[in-house]
Amino acid sequence: MIAIDYAQLLRLALPEVIVVATALIVMAADLMVLRRCKMRVRFAVAAGLASIGCAGAIARILLAPEMANLLDGLLIANPLTHLVQIALLTLTIFTLLLSRDSTFTEHVGEFVLLILVATAGMMFLAGTQDLLVIFISLELLSLSLYILTAFNKRSAQSWEAALKYYLFGGVSAAFLLFGFSLLYGLSNSTSLTQIAAAIHGPALSPLLAIAIVTTAIGLGFKVAAVPFHFWAPDVYQGAPAPSAAFIASGSKVASFFIFFQVMALGFAGAEGTTSLPHPVRGWVPVLALMAIASMLLGNLVAIRQTGLRRLLAYSAIAHAGTMLLAIVAHTEQSLAALLYYVITYALATIGAFAVIAVVEQQTGSDQLSNFDGLGRRAPVLSFCLAIFILSLAGIPPLAGFFGKFYLFVTVLNAAPGSTGLLWLVVLAIAMSAVALYYYLRVLKRVYVAAPASGAGEIRTPILSQVLMLLLAALVVLLGCAPQLLLRWIESAIRVSGL
Repeated sequence: MIAIDYAQLLRLALPEVIVVATALIVMAADLMVLRRCKMRVRFAVAAGLASIGCAGAIARILLAPEMANLLDGLLIANPLTHLVQIALLTLTIFTLLLSRDSTFTEHVGEFVLLILVATAGMMFLAGTQDLLVIFISLELLSLSLYILTAFNKRSAQSWEAALKYYLFGGVSAAFLLFGFSLLYGLSNSTSLTQIAAAIHGPALSPLLAIAIVTTAIGLGFKVAAVPFHFWAPDVYQGAPAPSAAFIASGSKVASFFIFFQVMALGFAGAEGTTSLPHPVRGWVPVLALMAIASMLLGNLVAIRQTGLRRLLAYSAIAHAGTMLLAIVAHTEQSLAALLYYVITYALATIGAFAVIAVVEQQTGSDQLSNFDGLGRRAPVLSFCLAIFILSLAGIPPLAGFFGKFYLFVTVLNAAPGSTGLLWLVVLAIAMSAVALYYYLRVLKRVYVAAPASGAGEIRTPILSQVLMLLLAALVVLLGCAPQLLLRWIESAIRVSGL
């Protein structure tokens, strides 16, 4: 019988406990004290309390860091998991502050509670290498996101998006669970390291091949990779702005991190290659095909979009394809590049949705025509949007440029002289040029197009302006001095290992 140290278990999970306790406090305060207050007051208090709770969890991680591996990966605490959890909590704070001026729901306590519960799920996801905990954490995160998508009861788009998200999510969860069950059958363990030791061999068995494909399907849905991307445009379009920002940022960080761990650790020894003309069967060719399809479809379809939300959705699909290249490389350096890329991408995306929220509130939609002449109608808003858009496009000296550059370098260094990864990088660079075209279309609307007749000044709440300026400053700072984040990431990986 395995002895469990429950005191150690509680210490390791204390940041998550703080987040969940904060969620309950916010819910109780909203139901018992704030119910009769004005909507903006309720959102302000709830977002403030929740942000304080997240800050408390960050303080716990920084001031009393744990180093432990409980029950062979069931719960892990090391500098790498701490870094990812801090990033997730920071993105959650930005999302909560973004929601402060929202009016889309009267159920403020429930909305903030779901944000915090989803955050706790992401934190558990980052702190485990066990199939059971991975699946439970993913479902806790997914169920919260389904409800957050449908939270605007006055919008039929919100209901439709949530239903599609739920149906596709249920199917993907079934595939993921089937793949995990095959891995357990092949290894008699739920630990990623023990699974890798059991499946390692000279040939790829049929059951292992099925497990690779079904696991890639399940996790590919979480990151919106083609052909499992169908939910993303509708969710980005229909969800309330804070929910869409959260789905596009924090959940992407957690999902890509666990995607890398499952493939690099759980399927170690079954990688295969993409070297032409004779690729070797394994999970690397599967993810390479997903990356190619994501970059092509995401960038080409984004050109046709007339709304900024859907443009960002297809852009996210294209970015997912680029980030999959880091998993294909599966080295410590490519993990560092992936984390830098996805964190800076998340910051720029939250900032873009902050701008969308303000424009939508005053114009009624996110159509690109509503951004005509924004540079004259809201100079601060347009300046911040330009920073976020140019970073997503990969323009120096912003964080997006260094993220792409460093990721491409690490992918090429993973297999020097191999044509398999070289042509993937060449394709990614070509698709980046396509992306630049549709991103510049947005800025053309903002700075070149004349505002519509009768369009007045767009008033931006002070807190929203501060939030956007802070996000823009972070994007610029991490582009000009990437070592501030990259050194922390590389040190954490070096101490913790993959």
